[in-house]
Amino acid sequence: MGTRGKETSDFNSEVKLKGFKGYEVDSKAAGHSYSRKDFYKISITSGQYVFHYADRSFETDQTILFFGNPHIPYSCEIIKPSPDGYACLFTEDFLKLSERTESLLQSPLFKIGGTPILTLDNVQKQATSDIFKKMIAEQDSKYAFKDELIRNYLNLIIHEALKMQPSESYSVSKNAAQRITSVFLELLERQFPIESIQHPLRLRTAQDFANNLSVHVNHLNSSVKEITGKPTTAHIAERIISEAKALLQHTDWSVAEIAYALGFEYPTYFNNFFKKRTGQVPKSVRAIAL
Repeated sequence: MGTRGKETSDFNSEVKLKGFKGYEVDSKAAGHSYSRKDFYKISITSGQYVFHYADRSFETDQTILFFGNPHIPYSCEIIKPSPDGYACLFTEDFLKLSERTESLLQSPLFKIGGTPILTLDNVQKQATSDIFKKMIAEQDSKYAFKDELIRNYLNLIIHEALKMQPSESYSVSKNAAQRITSVFLELLERQFPIESIQHPLRLRTAQDFANNLSVHVNHLNSSVKEITGKPTTAHIAERIISEAKALLQHTDWSVAEIAYALGFEYPTYFNNFFKKRTGQVPKSVRAIAL
């Protein structure tokens, strides 16, 4: 592993271990690489960018406050980097310590159909930058309750953002069906592999995915069918069957435990689902593996 790889690994490990990492954006550096599967992101930048967020794009040359959701793919094209800026990454567990905080993560700032980008005036830029500076300074302090204080700063940024008017300069991608399909397929894949019976499959139906992506299920289904030629349910079923076979062959979990881990309420439902799509019962696959 090269130096850059080690830096990235260390950075990811630090966020996972502590749950939070704030840093100053260096326009001359390559930037930090991180896993969107694990981390939320809030950043303030002032350069010229084109953000792609799910099926929408946003071009700006103003100071913007951006909210990244680990469950929604996004990318950023840098046209002219900003001379400065701030960002922070945090895990859901770091922030979500109460039902009230959980509702903030379900706010329009973090939802696929919401408003993850806000334009700031000079006063808002200064106030928000000051909060970032306090968080960055606090994370290195020896104050016993610094995590709680940082959470308060995060909540303050989120609440101030919720009071602002969202940026309206979004445009739907020329191929919205392609982007929404990519979002669906990435979200589907991110649920695997299943590593613990205590964390069963969360999204199992087309409606589950549509609800999570804040789109109508008919729109999701038509987009996926248009781009891939297969229904949404077929993609979900194929991926569940693939994971079921892996769990049967490579774990000592019982069939009942595997059924539960894959989101089935009863083992009989799983058995019927598996046999309908493979022509075999789950136990026969395990027997072959043995």
